[in-house]
Amino acid sequence: MKALVVYISIHRGNTEKVAREIAGVLDAKLLRPWEVNISDLSEYDLIGFGSGIYFQKHHKALLNLVDKLPKVENRKAFVFSTSAVRKMRLFNDFDKPLEEKLLEKGFDTIARFSCRGFNTYGPWKLIGGISKGRPNERDLETTQNFARGLKGGAQGGKK
Repeated sequence: MKALVVYISIHRGNTEKVAREIAGVLDAKLLRPWEVNISDLSEYDLIGFGSGIYFQKHHKALLNLVDKLPKVENRKAFVFSTSAVRKMRLFNDFDKPLEEKLLEKGFDTIARFSCRGFNTYGPWKLIGGISKGRPNERDLETTQNFARGLKGGAQGGKK
């Protein structure tokens, strides 16, 4: 299986840590959105798309890349994110909009992953940040387990 992880990590490097863990398990190439050559994406069996969460959304550079993608068939993808606050299905389901964009492009999204990350942006700066020390060792171990599950998911159905 040939895999690619497309990510953007801006403030604290939280998403980069997670992206590197996933790429290490999958033996995947790591690229930032502006490094992606859209015509090369057909070479990959599995593509991950991830970023930190900014005002309840993935980074605009990642969303813009997905908007530019052509329709595909039989291409598997997964979505991941880091956020200072816990993901909750009905309130903070950060990954759903990106997953929906990928589905519109014809991707079979086999999994989503979210991890807490240290944040000192905006009002959080006044109190020294939120989710300090995250992602931690346990988070990165969970990330590795997620990536191991992707290996099986890329062959079969949705996780």
